[in-house]
Amino acid sequence: MHPMVNDDGTAPACKGPEAASVRAAGDGKVRTKPRGRPRSFDRETALEKALLAFWEHGYEATSVSDLTRVMDIGAPSLYAAFGDKRSLFEEVVRVYGARHGSFTDRALAEEPTARAAVERTLREAATAYTEPGHPHGCLVVHAAANCSNPEVEQSLRDRRNANIAAFESRIRADVAAGVLPPATDAAALARHTGAMIQGMSQQARDGASREELEAVAEIALSIWPRTGTHTG
Repeated sequence: MHPMVNDDGTAPACKGPEAASVRAAGDGKVRTKPRGRPRSFDRETALEKALLAFWEHGYEATSVSDLTRVMDIGAPSLYAAFGDKRSLFEEVVRVYGARHGSFTDRALAEEPTARAAVERTLREAATAYTEPGHPHGCLVVHAAANCSNPEVEQSLRDRRNANIAAFESRIRADVAAGVLPPATDAAALARHTGAMIQGMSQQARDGASREELEAVAEIALSIWPRTGTHTG
């Protein structure tokens, strides 16, 4: 069950008597009227709406007023439930990584070679970046565009560079195992992979289809060096 939060950021009131006594002016009679209670909201639903807003417009172009509008909550609720805009964005990025951006980690963990991991990553990126129902491309690639917050920009850069470092580690392991030639430039090959992922993300934003991105992935894989009978 998703946690519910009042529109003022507090927990919903417990069930019980909900009428306040009020003395009507002029007749001395005591009457009752409903006691007002803050409107509650579903935190997970609000978070998903914030994710889509940041994904579509980026960190800088998404204002607090934009967020309260799309999340359908007041600013006090946003600050009480999520902290400030940067804290909300950090939570959004974590959720995005778990729900939409984990295909790279899975490929690296499950495929037997670096080339196989890269092939799977590029193919799954072509699908993920063009799926209907959410903005195209990668939030981590696009959210820092024109960002004036150096901490946010650095955080997203670190995430992108961590992926490149993970590919480089797998490539070096394959070189050591003889799967790739000894002269393979692991750093350059890993950075080429990162450039392809980021470029495919931008192409998806510009309207490229899944099939078009898959064709790009095929060309990218064609430059991979091979040794002996290893095919990745």
